[in-house]
Amino acid sequence: MRSRHIALTAAFLCAVQAAPLVAQDTPIEQGVRIGITYTPGLRPGMLVLGGESTAALDSVRAILRRDLLLSDHFEMITLPGGDSLLLGLTGASAEGEPAQATGPADPFVNYSLYAALGADYAVAFLVDDSVSGRVAVYDVRGETVRQELRLSIKALDDPDFRMSVHRVADEVVRAATGEPGFAASRVLFIRQGRLWRVDSDGADRTALTPPGVTAFSPAWDPDGRSIAYAELAEGWGRLMVGTPDSGPFQVVPPTVELLNYAVAFSPDGGVLAFSRSSGEGTDVYTYNLAQDCCLERLTVGRFSDNLSPTFSPDGRQVAFVSTRPGLPQIYVMAADGTGQELFAPFDWGVTGSSHAPEWSPDGTRVAFHRDVQGSPQIFIMDARSRAVRQLTSAGRNEDPTWAPDGRHIAFISMRTGRRQIWVIDVETGRVRQLTTVRDARLPAWSPRLPEP
Repeated sequence: MRSRHIALTAAFLCAVQAAPLVAQDTPIEQGVRIGITYTPGLRPGMLVLGGESTAALDSVRAILRRDLLLSDHFEMITLPGGDSLLLGLTGASAEGEPAQATGPADPFVNYSLYAALGADYAVAFLVDDSVSGRVAVYDVRGETVRQELRLSIKALDDPDFRMSVHRVADEVVRAATGEPGFAASRVLFIRQGRLWRVDSDGADRTALTPPGVTAFSPAWDPDGRSIAYAELAEGWGRLMVGTPDSGPFQVVPPTVELLNYAVAFSPDGGVLAFSRSSGEGTDVYTYNLAQDCCLERLTVGRFSDNLSPTFSPDGRQVAFVSTRPGLPQIYVMAADGTGQELFAPFDWGVTGSSHAPEWSPDGTRVAFHRDVQGSPQIFIMDARSRAVRQLTSAGRNEDPTWAPDGRHIAFISMRTGRRQIWVIDVETGRVRQLTTVRDARLPAWSPRLPEP
């Protein structure tokens, strides 16, 4: 019986999927280098200004610039280093002479020059003292300061240095667009049996579990302070819960036997949903973490398997995979297990298998992967109309997970010949590579992470 459980785990980790129409994923643009004039595209132009130069301040500007580029909201205006430095400090006075900033509270802002360069927004880091500063967001067309954000100037080796800049970058995006970015987030993934995390820009890759222990199925608590994953030991799969930074991880009590995996938190973080395999098949269960009790079985497989649960953001529904139609397809049920029905439409005998559903942060869409002519591709479905749209077409693509902005999806792709994490902008189809390590699997994107 254990061999069946292990085979099912392998099938889950390597799952493939199925079918509608075709979309094209296109590479991300890497910014625009200009001379003295620039005609913006459909996205507003964004200029990151220079200023006082230290290793920490230069890193702040570099991280801000990259975060704003990766947000896909802006055309980044890239200038030669010397020019960008001067733009942050000087402009022309009424007499035509260079005008220096009069102080951190009253910098010279050359709106007309920034507009000529194609900028709709400009961002500058203003140093107040040795430990703090402000990030000013300028509305160039309106010639006004849109917002000022506080930022402590941490040492480069401070563990929170990069994340503190990411948080400011998200607020810059909010100031310009009305919606925050996703820079202050991380992605969990599995590589060679170990659980890893990486920042949203691909930096600061860190192992969270030791070698020699097989981990899989990672998930984030909705508040970003805890994670859960499955650990394979002696043929069984148990669930572990802990913090992504300090640990240690604790075993979820009722999962010390049988094969438990594909874990998901409820929106309030109090309940875990997961798949459990036994001699009776594979079914979806829940366990109340907050009360440390109450294991409940939501599906009864009989002659089918039910797995990969994911809660809707309002907590009222659970999407999951079921083999009851023959090939695995996406189903949905109420959070108490009632009202089980087919969720993602498919054509019997035509559409391939579907796997790995995940609700978008706003609950309006579900991402999953589906087999298209023998190759898994990423799809999203409108949760209300149930209209399905294919996002990828190049290579094998699977295991989608939503960014906290609800616009980007990370997924595993073999388009370079190795399993690596890629990110797609669902609005434009632009893609970028997040990791370069081989054999990455099962990504899980965090919410925006809170301050420590």
